[in-house]
Amino acid sequence: MANKQQSSRATQEFVPIDEVRDGILVLDDGSLRAVLMASSINFALKSEDEQRSVLMQFQNFLNSLDFSVQFSIQSRNLDIRPYLEDLEKQHEKKENSLMKTQISQYIDFIRTFTEDTNVMQKIFFVVVPYNRAAIENESGIIGSIRSLIGKNNQASNEESFQEARNQLDQRVQLVRQGLIRTGVRVTQLGTEENIELLYRLFNPGNLKQEMSNSDF
Repeated sequence: MANKQQSSRATQEFVPIDEVRDGILVLDDGSLRAVLMASSINFALKSEDEQRSVLMQFQNFLNSLDFSVQFSIQSRNLDIRPYLEDLEKQHEKKENSLMKTQISQYIDFIRTFTEDTNVMQKIFFVVVPYNRAAIENESGIIGSIRSLIGKNNQASNEESFQEARNQLDQRVQLVRQGLIRTGVRVTQLGTEENIELLYRLFNPGNLKQEMSNSDF
């Protein structure tokens, strides 16, 4: 137990995140990050005109941004067990013997196929940042006043956090609208989803363990 706690503390020392608050990642330097999960589009199946339209919309989206964003792609082993469990339930409910046989054969096929092949899924994320210290002139009068009164951390109090959060939300909406125009569906991760994402990033070999807020 002591070794596990020590390992957990050692891992957290390399994670520059102070807290996950209202679905927002608050970094050690006080800057904020919103994480969006984006769907994929089957670009190869689109016509040439549709492909050009998608590329043009994506180009316009990038050109509309006056701040940086980070695109992250994760490849994970697809857990097929819930799907097999659902098939087993369907098998039990069927009264037709032919249907039961077909479902049983399909279950055996899926189980054999996944044992011999790693079934992967790709998940796409967009990280939207906001760092007020990088925007304001911290070397000027504002920075001097903050240094005197001890408010150099933008998320040090509720008022400062909400102000920064509002600015971040505006950026999130801009990114969301731009991606939607390209045909990509976008949803923002909440607190629990962010914690799960971070847990999976730093515990890739322990994904089956039940997670809680205290794991991060």
